[in-house]
Amino acid sequence: MNSSQELAGKVVVITGASMGIGEAIAQLFADKGASVVLLSRDLSRAEAARARIGHGERTLALACDVRRREEIDQVVNFAVRQFQRIDIWINNAGHGILDSIANVDMAACRETFETNFFGTVEAMQAVIPVMKQQGSGTIANISSVAGHIPVPFMGIYSATKFAMNAMGKAARIELEQFGINVLTVCPGYVRTEFGANAIRGKELKQVRPESVRGISAERVAHAVLKGCLSGKREIIVPWTMIPVIKLYQLFPGLVEIAMRKMARQRK
Repeated sequence: MNSSQELAGKVVVITGASMGIGEAIAQLFADKGASVVLLSRDLSRAEAARARIGHGERTLALACDVRRREEIDQVVNFAVRQFQRIDIWINNAGHGILDSIANVDMAACRETFETNFFGTVEAMQAVIPVMKQQGSGTIANISSVAGHIPVPFMGIYSATKFAMNAMGKAARIELEQFGINVLTVCPGYVRTEFGANAIRGKELKQVRPESVRGISAERVAHAVLKGCLSGKREIIVPWTMIPVIKLYQLFPGLVEIAMRKMARQRK
C-alpha cells in the first residue's frame, strides 16, 4: 500500500502550520489525500498557508495558541465534530531563543518552555483521550538534533528539546497499549526562518559550521510522513547527524572542541 492510500481519509492536525516545517508537512499530507487542520497563533497566516497548499475541500485553518489549553481543547472538539476523529496530531509549534545562560532573560526562557515543551504536553493531553477512544492514533513531536547535543548560546532551546525527547519516548511506552504511537522527529539544520523568528538576547554567537547549508523543510516533511506510517520511535534527519549524535554520546569532549572553535569564529 502506498502512502496516498494509507493517508486517504485520515485526519491530521498540525500546530505551527503557517510556515516552514509545519506548512511543508501540511502540504505533503494534503497532497497524499489527508484532511488537514492547520493551526497557528495568527489565523490570517494559517489561512494564507491553507491558500498556498490548496485542497480547500480537505483543509481547515484555525487559530490556536498552544500556551493556552482552552484554545487547544476548542480545536480538538471542533476537529472531532467536523471529522469524527483525529488520526495524526503533529506538535510543530515552537521557536528558538538565542542567548547565553549567563544573560538569558528569564521571562523569555519561561515563554520558550511554555511554547516548545508545555504546549506539546498539553496538546498531547488534549488529543490522547480522542485517540484512546478510537483505539488508534499517532502523535509526532517535532524536536531537534539540539535535543541530543546541547548547543552553546542556544542552551534554553536545547533544554526544551531534550525535555521533549524524554517526555515523548516515555509517553510512547505508556500509550502503545492503546494503539497510539508517539514519534519524535529530530531535524538538524533546516533552511527556514527559524533564526529570524527566534527570541534574540544579548549574546548572539552561533555554533554552526560555515559549510552546512541545511536541509529543506520538505525533506523534514517526508521524514515525518515515513515515521508516522511506519510507527517509528524516532527519526533523525538528515541521517548524517546520526553518527554525530553517537560521537557526542561516546566522546562528548571531541564535539565540544569543535563547538568551541566555531563559537570563537563568531565573536
